[in-house]
Amino acid sequence: METLATRLAILPFPEIDPVIFTIGPLAVHWYGLAYVAGILLGWFYARRLVQNAPLWRNDTAPLTLAQLDDFLLWAAGGIVLGGRLGYILFYDLGSVLQDPIRAVEIWNGGMSFHGGLLGTTLAMIVFARRNAIPVWSLFDVVAAVVPIGLLFGRIANFVNGELWGRLSSMPWAVVFPTGGPFPRHPSQLYEALLEGVLLLVALAYFVYRSKALKTPGFVTGAFACGYALSRIFVEFFREPDAQIGYLAGGWLTMGMVLSLPLALAGIWAMARARRAATAAA
Repeated sequence: METLATRLAILPFPEIDPVIFTIGPLAVHWYGLAYVAGILLGWFYARRLVQNAPLWRNDTAPLTLAQLDDFLLWAAGGIVLGGRLGYILFYDLGSVLQDPIRAVEIWNGGMSFHGGLLGTTLAMIVFARRNAIPVWSLFDVVAAVVPIGLLFGRIANFVNGELWGRLSSMPWAVVFPTGGPFPRHPSQLYEALLEGVLLLVALAYFVYRSKALKTPGFVTGAFACGYALSRIFVEFFREPDAQIGYLAGGWLTMGMVLSLPLALAGIWAMARARRAATAAA
């Protein structure tokens, strides 16, 4: 029998199993593969940036390939630990306090980008100081490649049928298996496009055409501001987490609250980088 959902939803939800394959008790998920692919491809791109001497001030990269390779493990730890702790603190603290074992149940909840950002930022600061690397330059390298991970992560969210959008009658709306009988915005794909593809291209323009790596901190600020504005925009189409809902009269979301300071920090970082470049000229 045809339903309202089947009439409105032109884009069907793909029948993709979140589990790629199993080996005994071990199950390999698309979500986990997305994290691995994002980190490894980001690392590969970062190596290309470090090897491209003309992109840097005085044609000399401020860190070596060996240092970048060593940082890979630090980055992975910051992403995973920060992302999980951030999700607990920002979105699921009440449930974890009632049932502490929930803290390690990554499949029951998820990861927070803002938490992962804080975790990775802390890892970068500690690593840079231990290895005498200019911290803003390390920030810039990582910021330039982060959209790769965001792209894969948001596609994995879509495959998992999670973090879907609000109800929609648009022709590309999707009926998600866990989102009720009505079509919704595929907000994960909106984020993949804005936070992944478009932000990656914009940062590459700053890096290769504007030589922004010669102005430490500018790429970092551009990333922070670009991500925050993209996230705030998509939040108008994304369903808020059920345990939190809407804030401030029914339109503000936690994603917006966390992204606004990030946008302001990004503007400050770009302005600071320009002032420092002017002073050094």
